[in-house]
Formats: sequence, C-alpha cells, structure tokens
Amino acid sequence: MEHLTTGNEMSLMDKLGILTDAAKYDVACTSSGVERKGNGTSVGNCVAAGICHSFSSDGRCISLLKILLTNECIYDCKYCQNRCSNDIPRATFTPDEVCTLTMEFYRRNYIEGLFLSSGIIQSPTFTMELIYRTIWLLRNKYRFNGYVHVKAIPGADSELIRQTGFLADRMSVNLELPTAEGLKALAPNKHRKTILTPMRQIQNGIEENKNELVLYRNAPRFVAGGQSTQMIIGATPENDYQILNVAENLYQKFGLKRVFYSAFVNVTGDKALPSLPGGPPLLREHRLYQADWLLRFYGFKGEELLDESRPYFNVLLDPKEDWAVRHLERFPVEINKADMQMLLRVPGIGVKSAQRIVAARRHANLTFADLKKIGVVLKRALYFVTCNGRMMYPVKLDEDYIVRNLTDEKERVRFGSDGMSYRQMSLFDDGSFVRPLSVTEQLQTAAGQI
Repeated sequence: MEHLTTGNEMSLMDKLGILTDAAKYDVACTSSGVERKGNGTSVGNCVAAGICHSFSSDGRCISLLKILLTNECIYDCKYCQNRCSNDIPRATFTPDEVCTLTMEFYRRNYIEGLFLSSGIIQSPTFTMELIYRTIWLLRNKYRFNGYVHVKAIPGADSELIRQTGFLADRMSVNLELPTAEGLKALAPNKHRKTILTPMRQIQNGIEENKNELVLYRNAPRFVAGGQSTQMIIGATPENDYQILNVAENLYQKFGLKRVFYSAFVNVTGDKALPSLPGGPPLLREHRLYQADWLLRFYGFKGEELLDESRPYFNVLLDPKEDWAVRHLERFPVEINKADMQMLLRVPGIGVKSAQRIVAARRHANLTFADLKKIGVVLKRALYFVTCNGRMMYPVKLDEDYIVRNLTDEKERVRFGSDGMSYRQMSLFDDGSFVRPLSVTEQLQTAAGQI
C-alpha cells in the first residue's frame, strides 16, 4: 500500500472532533442525536460527538459511532464541505485508531455499532482498501461482533467491495443527486454509471449469498442488512415527481432497503449552488420521506401520488391525505368489510392499526371507540370511514370541506399534518442544558478522560 499521511501531529481527540463534524451531513444511517451530561444519580452520560441513532427492523434504537475515515478528498463537488478546494482542517484516522475508538465507545456502552464513511484520499481503490483493512481489523484483531455500516466507494476495485461486504452488516453507495445532469453540473468528478456499478454488484452479491445460505447454513453472510443510498434534495432543479420516480426505480431495480433524502444545506457558498432564502427545504424532505414510506409499506405507486401535471407535494397535506381527498369516490370505507389494501389507504390508519383491525373484526363488529383503542387517528380517519354503515359525525364528502378541517394553522408551522416534526435529521439535537459541555469536554468524556 502507498504511504498514508494521517496527520500524526494531531491528537486522537482532535481528529475525532474534525471527522465526526465532517460526517454529520451524511444522513444515510437515520441519524439523530442527543447530548446529555451525567446528573450525579445515574450511571453514564450521553455524548453528542460522533454518536448517531439508527433503527433496527423491529423498531429498536441503535446507537452508532458515526465518523469519516478521512475528510481529505481529491474531488471538488460544489455542495460538499470536504471538497478539495475548501480551506478546512483536515484529518485522517489510521485503521487502528478507528478500531480503538469503536472498542472504547462500545466498552462504555455509548454505542452498539459503527457507521464508517470517508472522503476520497489518493484514489477510490486506495480509500476502499483502507476501509476494508479497518473493518477486517475490527472483526479479526479486535473481535468486534457488533453492527457495522460502511460506504462502498464508487470506482473502487470490485474485489475490495466484495471482501468488505462479507465483513459489514450494511453497505451504502450514495447517489448524491437525483439525475445524471445534476451530478454533471455539481459533481464533475462523479458519474452516474460509476455510482450504479457497485450498487448493482452489492445487489447481485446479496442474491448469490441467499442461494449459498440455502445450500450451506454456515456460509459467510454478505451485507446481511442490505444496502441503502442518499440523495441531496434542493441543490438541483428536479421536482418531487422526478425524485420519487428515481427512488421507486432504485427500490425495484436494485433491491435497496432504504433511500434517504437530505435537504440541501449550502455549506460552501459556491456560486453554482441555489440560494436558500427560506433555509433548507425541510418540509419538502419530510414529504418525500412520507411518500417513501407509502411506497415501501402501504402499497402505493409513485404515479398515484404525483404526475407531470402535479409534480410537487401538497404543502398543507401529507401525501396520503392528499391522495385521499383527490379520490373521494373510493370513500367512505367500511371498517368491518374493507380489505387490508384499502385500509392502508385511509388517512389515520397505519400498518399496525390495519393489522389489528383485520384481527379484531373476526370476533366482533368494530365501533369508533374500538378504533381509538386500536390506535387509529380518528381526527383524520373520521372523514373517510364508516363503522357498521355509519360515520362518526355527519360530514360532507367534499374536498374543500375536508381539507379545511384537516388543516390546522397553529400546528402547520412546526409540524406536518400528520403531527410529525419535519426538522432535518441531524447528528446533534439542540436540547437546552444549564451548562452544556464544550466540544473538548465531550470528546474527553467519550474517551474516558473525564
């Protein structure tokens, strides 16, 4: 391997501060965060630096150490704070340093796993080799058996990506921007084909591995947690309809577990980037996540939610409500007779509550009081359902009337119409404390120095 300059004159704490901060714009691991110091009565504390939260398939929250291997980069993407033309502090971990940090955080019960991404140092293959060496050491020398999510570097040697796949639980390849045209304009060193190649390789590897596991139970697992990707929203002029179509195609053609959407934040001030008078497009990001959920779990298709004549999501209503008020001919739905597919299309009814409805009505006819106990959000569902042929209140099946009643001016400023905050996912929460720890104190606490 070529000589690697790691900035050894920097302390590990300095590197940690730089490389956790550099990783915060990558949301492809469902990052959120909290910063809470010890209260003197409980054991341990919660440190913001480098800790993010991901979620398992059964809903458990998993804390991950989220860092970059390096923020050095040979590329000059106009939207990226780590681009080569930016004058920012640079740092690079050695593989052993990443392993040491992971093990020390894990022993203190701060984390359950590692999310490792990286800038491109020297070349894609050189960077991928460093990532592979890091994960190999973590698994074999340090005997770490926890969750590991790593980035596959587009343009890297395919054998390195394959070998890394047998060590990682999940891999991701960031699409960066929704279209090839946007990529060409803002990331001239990256190409759509180069990005899709490792994505296809990982997909094929997962399918081949499934067949191997049928024949050999003890065969090594390849990317058992599947793969994901991320798109930046608002840096290029694509509309919601185009973005949703890209996501739907990725799910169908590449078998992705998750597409993440990141509202564009102008961190470089480049003239080629759009101005953001209203700040990052957080509501737009929120609506895309809601629509994404409908694609993955509710049986919707992208063309049902948007089309060329309506290329953007409704600002006032979430995508499911918007679809419902535009298809009032399909409502009201009789709760005691509707099939699962139709129940999932009723605003206020989620997957779990639909399953409970189907199970409960085998034993008795359900009433609105029963629906409330089951978990249905009646303030939204009441316009679209009947129980035993009767609506909860006398309401008109009129689009304007229902929209007026679903829209709450007081809550619209902070929340979507589903009551969920659409603030952008970030590495750190902005909770208020009497005296917040300084960055240095946070890092020292994480490493056991305080």
